[in-house]
Amino acid sequence: MNKNTIKKVVLAYSGGLDTSVIIPWLKENYNNCEVIAVSGNVGQADELEGLEEKAIKTGASKIYIEDLTDEFVDDFIIPTMKAGAIYEDYLLGTSTARPVIAKRLVEIVLQEGADAICHGCTGKGNDQVRFELTVKHFAPDMKIIAPWREWDIKSREEEIDYAEAHNVPLKINRETNYSKDKNLWHLSHEGLDLEDTGNEPQYNKPGFLEMSVSPEQAPDEPEYLTLDFVQGTPTALNGEKMSAKEIILKLNELGGKHGVGLLDIVENRLVGMKCRGVYETPGGTILYKAHSYLETVCLDKMTAHKKQELSITYAELVYNGQWYTPLKEALDAFVNKTQETVTGTVKLKLYKGNIIKAGVWSDYSLYSEDIATFGESDYNQKDAEGFINLYGLPIKVKAMLDQKNK
Repeated sequence: MNKNTIKKVVLAYSGGLDTSVIIPWLKENYNNCEVIAVSGNVGQADELEGLEEKAIKTGASKIYIEDLTDEFVDDFIIPTMKAGAIYEDYLLGTSTARPVIAKRLVEIVLQEGADAICHGCTGKGNDQVRFELTVKHFAPDMKIIAPWREWDIKSREEEIDYAEAHNVPLKINRETNYSKDKNLWHLSHEGLDLEDTGNEPQYNKPGFLEMSVSPEQAPDEPEYLTLDFVQGTPTALNGEKMSAKEIILKLNELGGKHGVGLLDIVENRLVGMKCRGVYETPGGTILYKAHSYLETVCLDKMTAHKKQELSITYAELVYNGQWYTPLKEALDAFVNKTQETVTGTVKLKLYKGNIIKAGVWSDYSLYSEDIATFGESDYNQKDAEGFINLYGLPIKVKAMLDQKNK
């Protein structure tokens, strides 16, 4: 890339450590180029406070703060949830947020007539792939600047040194410098003591958890809730109709209160290494559980099993940044077909980190109490004999052959 041709750069800006130091670094290393900061609001709440002042103070010419929360939920979270997509127990909170942010970045680049997009993703992580594959889909010839793959900074400690030397204000310090990603779906924690897989996460340490409490600190009394779904999409909580976003935000409160949705995993990154992370996904964990529970009565066996199989592929596509691909589009068509009858109500009980099934009802339920009952029914048990004889015929034929050839 010829740095002399870069006059205006659009930066994916969160106000965190990485993107805070990138603004002065870009101006130092790309001929004092104009830097336009873009922050995609995907529900990170207080992290957006003071963002405009900070961006301008550190050298940006202006900042866009774009509310993407409805699009994030309706077009990314809900389709992923309906697919039952889970990557190694991880509910894809960061993975689903990246394409919606990158999509908006490209729109602003084209609007501003900028020469390049810049992001603060490290060369070790998955997010660089998610951002850049989305950019390639919407603007295949766009130049991409990834400072972590260019600069001499080797660690977050050196980043802090750079920030201090350039008077960049930070909300973190060296002792609490976890790498975090927050949105309305989840909060991730990586780094520091978590890099040693022998260390238990400090769930009970004040300030560690932000969306949840530890199960030990949860109430001693359980709490019930009901969720209504129409064709796989949540439409009401405890009988009150709400948007999917409103439901998730309320479930975050309920789940967080009861210590639901904590996950500690060593996951396989796309770039080849394993990494350890702690995730808080209180509302999302409840939503996945409720949706899966409803599907047990609404989907036939073959469809349910094939959907489970394809959900792994779907999760890998999302995790690997391949949201805008023909296969993902085809899988969405399959998932949407399966959801046509996933309509009904689920009742759950929350108690000290647990989500306990408490009832499910659907007008499309394939469960028949009259057939399945241990009491008297019209089911003809003699039919089973012929079924077993035919089902077991290959086994019988093979056994007869084995005896003959002894």
